[in-house]
Amino acid sequence: MDATTGQYVFTVSEVNQFIKDLLDNVPPLQEVMLRGEISNYKLYPSGHHYFTLKDSQCSLKCVMFKGNALRLRFRPENGMQVIASGRISVYPRDGAYQLYCTGLSPEGAGDLSVAFEQLKEKLLKEGLFDESHKKPLPRYPRRIAIVTSSAGAAVHDMIRILRRRYPIAKVLLLPVRVQGTEAPAEIAGAIRYANRHALADVLITGRGGGSLEDLWAFNDERVARAIYDSEIPVISAVGHEPDVAISDFVADRRASTPSNAAEIAVPDREELLRALDSAEKRMEQAAHGMLRRQGQRLDALAEKRVMTEATAFVEDRRQDVDHMTHRLCAGMRAVADGQGRRFGALAAALDALSPLKVLGRGYAVAQRSDGTVVRSAGQVERGERLRLRLAQGGIVCEVKEKDYGGEKDV
Repeated sequence: MDATTGQYVFTVSEVNQFIKDLLDNVPPLQEVMLRGEISNYKLYPSGHHYFTLKDSQCSLKCVMFKGNALRLRFRPENGMQVIASGRISVYPRDGAYQLYCTGLSPEGAGDLSVAFEQLKEKLLKEGLFDESHKKPLPRYPRRIAIVTSSAGAAVHDMIRILRRRYPIAKVLLLPVRVQGTEAPAEIAGAIRYANRHALADVLITGRGGGSLEDLWAFNDERVARAIYDSEIPVISAVGHEPDVAISDFVADRRASTPSNAAEIAVPDREELLRALDSAEKRMEQAAHGMLRRQGQRLDALAEKRVMTEATAFVEDRRQDVDHMTHRLCAGMRAVADGQGRRFGALAAALDALSPLKVLGRGYAVAQRSDGTVVRSAGQVERGERLRLRLAQGGIVCEVKEKDYGGEKDV
């Protein structure tokens, strides 16, 4: 109370709390819906969302606490037109009134549709839809794993078709919930479990038809990443033909229905039997054709002279051998005679050039004591002893005089 005026003096906290109490007791402000554009959007580590709603003239601060934010199906973004619901109150510390938001949905499109497009765009940019990553399905799978609910009609349809079309394949059911908040974690966990233990050659995951919300588990990022990481080829079969889920984009093959997934996963027994029957007929025709051709060859051989007149044929061949032997011997003799004559001529030429032949005609070879052949009188001295080599034997003589072609050196 002011001593001068006698008027009560409020503290700032009291004023803010008073205004808060006033607003909290105005029923229309406790359940209010606002249309506006999101700006200044921030997500704090605590999980609380802070943003501003604005229109062309005004703005209003808003807060959405973690408990309410966990129910959001989409990711709020700046510039997004939304419908917000909640209550208007004052944050006493700042003295500012704000919207305590309990619900938020995109204007014009449902929150699930927006969430679907946001996740689709995100995974597309990361390459989870790339065709180069998709694996081919095995032609003749031995083991097929199905990740779906054990209670739905879809699983019974798939098992019935698989057994009818390809009964030799082993079918393994990994039961999971396909609807509700727990479903995405169970589906992703079953896919990873099948890969970790190599349970199958091909894997089918999906469920029967329903609303977008019913099928939402297959639009979950955890499921999409489990399919992308799977080393086992995955077929996605969610809902009916018009229904499209994120899992369809990531999977190696998309099936329009669960029944269609079973048809894609395995070959048809009847078609295989027809193909085998056709192959058997082709092999039989080929075998008959080969036998016919070989029979014709045998018939042709049987008509040859070697088969019809074997003795005469052998005698003719013997005469051919005798004739060829005679020709070979004659040729060898002619070659030998020619070579003998050539050898004789070479021997005669060699003999004519032989030093012994020269000595035989009366010539002698003079050699000094060191064996050097004397070719000129100038090579020796008077009194030097020389050895004369004759055709038969040799003699030793002493040089008395040297004759230089008519001129004597005494």
